[in-house]
Amino acid sequence: MKTMKKLVITGIMSAMFLSLVCLSAQAQETDSVLTLQKALNIALSQQQILKAKDNYAKASAQAITSAKRDGLPDFVLSAQQAYGTINGLNGLPSGLPGLVATTAGPIAATQNWNAAFASLYSSNINWNIFSFGLQKAHVAEAKGIYDRDAADLEQEKFQQQVRVAGAYINLLAAQRLRYSMNVNLSRVSQLRDVILVRTVNGLNAGVDSAIANAELSKARIAVTDAVNYEQNQAANLAMQLGINNQSFSLDSIYISHLPARLPWQPINNISGNPELKYMAAQVKSSDLSAKFISKTSLPKVSLFGELQDRGSGFGTGYSPNIPGSYSQSYLDGISPMRGNYLVGVGVTWNLTDLGRVASRVKSQRYQSDGLTNEYHYLENNLTNQLQEGNKQLANALQKYHEAPIQLKAASDAYEQKKTLYGNGLTTIVDVTQTLYNLNKAETDRDIASTAVWQSLLYMAASSGNFNLFINQF
Repeated sequence: MKTMKKLVITGIMSAMFLSLVCLSAQAQETDSVLTLQKALNIALSQQQILKAKDNYAKASAQAITSAKRDGLPDFVLSAQQAYGTINGLNGLPSGLPGLVATTAGPIAATQNWNAAFASLYSSNINWNIFSFGLQKAHVAEAKGIYDRDAADLEQEKFQQQVRVAGAYINLLAAQRLRYSMNVNLSRVSQLRDVILVRTVNGLNAGVDSAIANAELSKARIAVTDAVNYEQNQAANLAMQLGINNQSFSLDSIYISHLPARLPWQPINNISGNPELKYMAAQVKSSDLSAKFISKTSLPKVSLFGELQDRGSGFGTGYSPNIPGSYSQSYLDGISPMRGNYLVGVGVTWNLTDLGRVASRVKSQRYQSDGLTNEYHYLENNLTNQLQEGNKQLANALQKYHEAPIQLKAASDAYEQKKTLYGNGLTTIVDVTQTLYNLNKAETDRDIASTAVWQSLLYMAASSGNFNLFINQF
């Protein structure tokens, strides 16, 4: 009795262990499958071009803050300490640009080298309180650049999703094509073995075995080509994901099922296309730049003020008659002795800027016109592409429904010719022709469902609505 109980317990434990092993294997298999959604997430997080455009948008956002702060008043603190002489002389100062040395001392009959320390401390405020909309236009231009860069990021994300989805579907089709070529190779190999046996037994002509060997070689080459094509598509998917090249196990649902929510009415709206929105943002940004440039030639009204302290080692009585009234002490020279303040309002207007800025504004407006032309060009192309996508989807669906009929007919024809050949009622040429037709029918069946998905992706890319493709399950 105890032995039976132990056996029952052992059997239950073994069954539980096997169940856990099977569940673990299924979980690992599920985790190893790269679904399309996983592929999209990898691309959006790994692609360096997306990270670059995100940083460009962040830089533009900081430029808005910088433009706003440009409207704040300039507040400058300065401190100067120097050591030198103060000999004066009647004459004209230099009018050339650059450093101009001026004198502030008394005029003596002869040169002397009396020197002392001196200092100047000042605080200056300058504020453009009115500039005819220049500051507002500057901030608007910065916001326009940010909107352009943000739209560029969104359209790049959209384009990357489309590229990843396209590469994913193409790799699925390549894997299915390689599978069909292997099936065909197995079928040709079996046929060739039968022919060789019949040829050895004298039931078929020797040329039949040569033809069979040629067909087998052709099938092997087709497998090699299919493997090469699959490797190219895998490399393309890895590139779109931003990862190293590797083999992929993909979700076969895009081969075995049609989209669940096919649009039965033609789609004609392209207003949501991110690429079109990006082009519109470029036009707007260029217009705002032209407006800002035009404001730079207008007058500026400024409020300014200055507080100043001075120190000097030369005494108040220093003159040619009292040349000793000075001190070479550093502390005497840097200690403030006299203070002044100044407040006022000023207007500045560089009239020569009128001509220069007018040319720059014209140049920027031509830039806007060119971008507008590109916008309409893209709009027209997307409209035509969407109309073509509607037609492609209808044609792909029709081919999808016809493919099984073609495959059934080709399969029946092959079996018939193979049977007739086995009974000596037809030639090897007829058999190989039906073999070719069967292989082509299998290939057409394999790509029929992916063609539907590819047509739907083409419509999603043209309309700008990626949910049209991804939200199908």
